[in-house]
Amino acid sequence: MARYTGPRCKQCRREGTKLFLKGDRCYSDRCAIDKRNYPPGEHGQARYSRRSNYRIQLREKQKLRRMYQLLERQFHNYYVESVRLKGVTGTNLLRLLEQRLDNMVYRMGFAPSRATARQLILHNHFEVNGKRINIPSYQVKVGDRIAPTEKSKNLLVIEEALKAYGSRGTVPYISVDVGKKEGIYVEEPARDVMPIPIEENLIVELYSK
Repeated sequence: MARYTGPRCKQCRREGTKLFLKGDRCYSDRCAIDKRNYPPGEHGQARYSRRSNYRIQLREKQKLRRMYQLLERQFHNYYVESVRLKGVTGTNLLRLLEQRLDNMVYRMGFAPSRATARQLILHNHFEVNGKRINIPSYQVKVGDRIAPTEKSKNLLVIEEALKAYGSRGTVPYISVDVGKKEGIYVEEPARDVMPIPIEENLIVELYSK
C-alpha cells in the first residue's frame, strides 16, 4: 500500500498547525512550527496571497487526514460511513476516526504518537478485551478494554510513554489505569470534548459538492 514516507514536520508546516506526528519533538523547542511557521519550499513565505473557499475547505480536509495519517481513499470511506450513520455528519466523521485502535492506543498514553501506536499494533503488542488485534483501523466499541499483551507490558517505548500520560492532556471518554497498563473506551464522545482543532463542517461542504 502506498504511504507517505517524507518528513513529518513538513506536513505540519504545510497545514500551519501542529499535527503531533513526531511525539516528544512536537512538545519541545525543536518543533518545526515554532521555528518556521510557514509552508515548506523555496517560495513558502510568499504563498497564500488569495484564499478561495475551495482552498480553505481542502486545507481543512488535508489537515484532518494527515493528523490521523490516512490515505485519501481511506479518509473518503470514513466520510461515506459518517453520512450513513444517524446524527451530524461532521461529528460522526471525527468519532469514527477517534475510535480507530491506533488512535485509542495514542490517546491512552501507550505510545507518543499515532505512527508509533500503529507500528506497535502491527507487531502484535496490543489486545482488545483479551484478544490480540493487529489491525490499526480496528473500530473500538464502547466498553472495550485495551492493553498491551502480557509479553509487551514492559516494552521501553510503552513505559516511557505512560510516564508522560496526563501531562499532554486527557479526554473524558477514555479511562486509563496507568498502574495496570490498561484503558477503557467509556462512552461515545460529544463534539465539544474531542480535542481536534478542525472545522469539520468545511470538510462536509467539500465532499458535498
